[in-house]
Amino acid sequence: MPVEAGNIRRTGNSMQRLSGKVAIVTGAGRGIGRAHALALAAEGAKVVVNDYGGELDGQGGSMSPAETVVSEIASSGGEAVANFDDVVSPDGGQSIVDTALEAFGRIDVLVNNAGNYRPKMIFNMPFDDWDAVVKVHLYGHFNCIRAVSGIFREQRSGRIINTASEAWLGEAAVSNYGAAKAGIVGLTRVVARDLGKYGVTCNCICPRASTRMTEGLAFDQSAEREGLSDVLSKLEPEDVSPLVAYLATEGAKDINGQVFLASGGLIALFSEPRPIKTIAKDGRWTVDEISRLVPQTLAAELENPAPAKEG
Repeated sequence: MPVEAGNIRRTGNSMQRLSGKVAIVTGAGRGIGRAHALALAAEGAKVVVNDYGGELDGQGGSMSPAETVVSEIASSGGEAVANFDDVVSPDGGQSIVDTALEAFGRIDVLVNNAGNYRPKMIFNMPFDDWDAVVKVHLYGHFNCIRAVSGIFREQRSGRIINTASEAWLGEAAVSNYGAAKAGIVGLTRVVARDLGKYGVTCNCICPRASTRMTEGLAFDQSAEREGLSDVLSKLEPEDVSPLVAYLATEGAKDINGQVFLASGGLIALFSEPRPIKTIAKDGRWTVDEISRLVPQTLAAELENPAPAKEG
C-alpha cells in the first residue's frame, strides 16, 4: 500500500511548469533520485517516490528512505506517495505504475533512476554480481518503461527520462554497471523511435554527483582517478535535477532520443554515433590487405585506453 502525504496548494514557486502532472521517480529515496523527486514536486508535479530501500549493492530493504522524501515534499506543500516495489521484476514495474494511477489517476513522467553497484575486475566478477546489477539498471528501466508505454501511447503524451553513466564509454572494474548503462543508452534511442510518433519523448542523462555510489567507485590509484574523485565530491545531486525537470516539461517536446551529461553547472549533449573513417573496395577484403591498410588508415592515431604494462 502506498504511504500518502501532502495535499496542500503550493505557492512558493512562480513557474509551475509541471502543475497537474504526475511523475514517477524510481530509486528516489536518496541521492540523485531524491533530488529529482523534490525538483519535480517544486515544479508542481505530484510524485510517486519509489525506493526499495536497499543498500548500495542492492541487498536489504527499508521503507524509511521513500517515506522520508514523501514527508519532505509534503512539508513544502506538495503531493506525493511512497512505493517500495523492486524494479527488477515486471510485476514490480507494473505495481509502481499502478500506485500512480490509484493515487493520482494518471501518469505523465517516468524518471528511471534506481540502481545498485557491485564493482569488480572482469576476471573476478561473479555471475551473481553481473546479474544483480544488469537486472536493476537495464531490466529495471525496461520494466518501468514497458508498464507506462501503453498508457503514454493511448494518451499521446508522456516523458521518459533514463539514467545512464559515463561508464558506458568504458571504465575499469565495472563491466556489469558499464554494460547495463550502455544498454540503457541503446534502449533510450529505440524507445524514442517506438513512441515518438505518439507524442512521447525518451531521453537519457549521465549525471555526475557525489552520492553513495560515487563514494564506492572502484578508482585505481592514478592521479587521473584521484582527481576525478575529488571533482565528484564537490558536485551535488541537486545540480542534475533541473535538467530532468526541464526534460519533463512541454518545452522539451521535440527533444527525443538524446543523451546528456549533467555535472555541476555544466550540461552537455553527446554526439550522435557515426562512422569517422572508412576504407572501401569492390568485393571482399583479404586479411593481408586489412593488415597492410588499417594501421595507416582506420587505426591511425588511435590510442589504447589500457596499454600493456611490463611485468
